[in-house]
Amino acid sequence: MTTTAADAPYLSVNNIEVIYDHVILVLKGVSLQVPKGKIVALLGANGAGKSTTLKTISTLLRGERGDVTKGEVQFKGERVDQLTPNELVKRGLSQVMEGRHCFGHLTIEENLLTGAYTRTDSRAQIRTSLEAVYHYFPRLKERRASQAGYTSGGEQQMCAIGRALMAKPSMILLDEPSMGIAPQIVEEIFDIVKDLNQKESVSFLLAEQNTTVALRYADFGYILENGRVVMEGAASELASNEDVKEFYLGVSGAGRKSFRDMKFYRRRKRWLA
Repeated sequence: MTTTAADAPYLSVNNIEVIYDHVILVLKGVSLQVPKGKIVALLGANGAGKSTTLKTISTLLRGERGDVTKGEVQFKGERVDQLTPNELVKRGLSQVMEGRHCFGHLTIEENLLTGAYTRTDSRAQIRTSLEAVYHYFPRLKERRASQAGYTSGGEQQMCAIGRALMAKPSMILLDEPSMGIAPQIVEEIFDIVKDLNQKESVSFLLAEQNTTVALRYADFGYILENGRVVMEGAASELASNEDVKEFYLGVSGAGRKSFRDMKFYRRRKRWLA
C-alpha cells in the first residue's frame, strides 16, 4: 500500500507472527497499514486469521493463550503491542469484539456508560458523549431503558459500537459487524460507520466475511488466507478483480463453473502460497 505524507500510517502492523498454545501457527508474517481517517477492510473466510489480527493489535490475544512471536504494532508512530488493552483505549484505540458481547443484565444506557470508564471527564462531558452516540444511533435512544439481553442482534451490535465510541477513540477495530444480523440492519450499521468516519474522523479497521458490503464502504482492503495476506489494494480495485469476484463474491466473468473445474479452482485459490 503506497502512502503519501498526508496518508502516513496511523496504524501499522509489521510482519506479525502469532502462535497459539506454543504450537499452532495462526498468523504468518502479516503486515498492513491504516491511514488516518480511512476505513480499511480485512477480508477472508472464517478461520483466515482476521479476528486474531485484530486481537493482536488490541493486545487481547494474551487472554486466549496466544503469543506474538515476531513483528510489532505501531499506533500514532509508537510501538503499542506491549501495552495493556486499557492503556490502548486511553490512547484512542478501541475494539468491538465479534459477537457483540453486551452486558445482558444491564440496560442499553448502562452498557454505553461502561465505555467511558477510562475517561476522567466530568459528568456533563460524559452526558454530551452519550447524546452524540444517541444522535448516530437513534434506535438506541428509543431502547435506552431496555435490558441489552432482550434487544435484537442489530441493536446489540449498535450498542457495542456505541460503547466503544464512549471512550472517544480515534480508531476502532470492528470485528464481523454483519454476523447474525438482518441485511437491512447491516446496511444501516455500515452507513453509520461511514458517517462516523467522515464526520468524526474515526479511522476503522474492520474484519468482515461479507466482502460485498465491506468493499462498498471501505477505502482499502487486505485479503487474508490461511494466516497470510494474499492480496491488497484499493477497495474499488479489489471489488472489480476477477479472482476476488470469483472466490469471495460468488461471481465469475466466465459464468458458472462445472464440478470438473474444481481442481483448477482449488489450485488457483492457493494464491501466493
